[in-house]
Amino acid sequence: MIPEINYWAVLLATVASMVIGSVWYTPKVFGNRWMKLAKVTPADTNVGAWLPIIVSIVLSFLLAWVLAGAVTIAWHFYEGSYFSAALVTGLTLWAGFTASRIIVHDIFEGRPSSLTVLTIAHELATVLAMSIIIGVWPPEGTV
Repeated sequence: MIPEINYWAVLLATVASMVIGSVWYTPKVFGNRWMKLAKVTPADTNVGAWLPIIVSIVLSFLLAWVLAGAVTIAWHFYEGSYFSAALVTGLTLWAGFTASRIIVHDIFEGRPSSLTVLTIAHELATVLAMSIIIGVWPPEGTV
């Protein structure tokens, strides 16, 4: 059985993810710091930029879709507020899957801890925004 999903919320969450990433990694926000910590040059970020953007859009949609399904499953299981289920599910999945895996990979790759914090903070902002959108716009007939 596939859980009920509001695909408009998933699409909006995907757009929110792209907006957050675009703002987060602009030079005046965290872009310059990220490039320095990740040892990326501006020329590296311009060459073939369309491929990472397409991959980001597809994977942001996948993240939003999986999150929306997980939220609905959690809401059916725990009942209560759909919005609360969205926030708790998003935070739990971020901590258990995203943050923990990034930390493990970055430790083994010897990346600076400040780069790890920057990366997982971006992911937290993204997942929280998606959770809020999904939580305030539940699938029709569920709430």
